[in-house]
Amino acid sequence: MANEKFVPGEMDISVQEKTFDGFMKASTYGAIFCILVLVFIGLVNG
Repeated sequence: MANEKFVPGEMDISVQEKTFDGFMKASTYGAIFCILVLVFIGLVNG
């Protein structure tokens, strides 16, 4: 097993933070796009 003792909070998570930020941004833009498409369809068919 590992000889080092695990210390919580010591690992570098900058890559994970960037990935999560990108995922949240894409999810937000995707949701806004879907809402706008639905509003547009509602206006065209109304």
